Amino acid sequence: MDPELEAFVPLFPRADFSEPVGARKLFAELSASVPVPDTSGMTVEDLAVPVPSGPDVPVRVYRPHGARGAVIWLHGGGHVTGDVRTEHPWAARLAATSGAVVVSVGYRLSPEDPFPAALDDTYAVLGWTAANAGRLGVAPDRIAVAGHSSGGGLAAAAALRARDERGPALCFQLLNQPQLDDRQETWSRRNFTDTPWIDRDKVAASWRHYLGGRPATPYAAPARAEDLTGLPPAYIATAELCPNRDEDIHYALRLLRAGVSVELHQWPGTFHGSQAIVTADVSQRQNAELGAVLRRALTS
Repeated sequence: MDPELEAFVPLFPRADFSEPVGARKLFAELSASVPVPDTSGMTVEDLAVPVPSGPDVPVRVYRPHGARGAVIWLHGGGHVTGDVRTEHPWAARLAATSGAVVVSVGYRLSPEDPFPAALDDTYAVLGWTAANAGRLGVAPDRIAVAGHSSGGGLAAAAALRARDERGPALCFQLLNQPQLDDRQETWSRRNFTDTPWIDRDKVAASWRHYLGGRPATPYAAPARAEDLTGLPPAYIATAELCPNRDEDIHYALRLLRAGVSVELHQWPGTFHGSQAIVTADVSQRQNAELGAVLRRALTS
């Protein structure tokens, strides 16, 4: 493990998802400790987007001056925790480093609202962003989906659904340590039983809450999709000590074999979510790269 990260491991709580309310409280406390970047160079606005299958979904829109593209940003949290408030430090940082309009989505959480609620929210926000591209000051052909962990899985699912339903055209998908596969079949999923923050059991609990006892479909678990052709170019980042690592690498290889352009970055010495330790050099490089990748995808 990276020495700068290892020093913080004892400070990470051994949280699980057995009690969602408590997990959300802990997640909010951890988020409050993350430094918030300067937002004076952008406007930040809280809005609500109508969703046909449920209540309006809250979004927080970050609009840097001179933005040309937009990214639908989907927070992590195992489908159980997180909202636009806890995601504020990361969404603001992404807007600052990418120069893009960031639409941070407060999608519905499990187990109260299992699949497909979160995907329905995400897809509604994608449609709203495309319809309001002019208002947001971005080109309608410069819209990307992006997310971390469970949010990365939602981003991949939204790309699949947009392709299948001929929805808004996406120019890019950014999947950061995404949660893509409900099965316990890869080496990393079977063997990472005590890795920091996220381990095999916590990932399994996340899937139980999200699926709600229903069989997984490709829109719930994108790794199950048989056809990956026609999807937008992708950036996929993995953490070395993460249960999701191998399924993410496999998904990147399958995208490549399907003719989709992919950039894959495996970060050595890191663990799932360790980029939150923003003082570490490797975390600074990880966070900077997310912004740089989106800037390049949305402006080239």
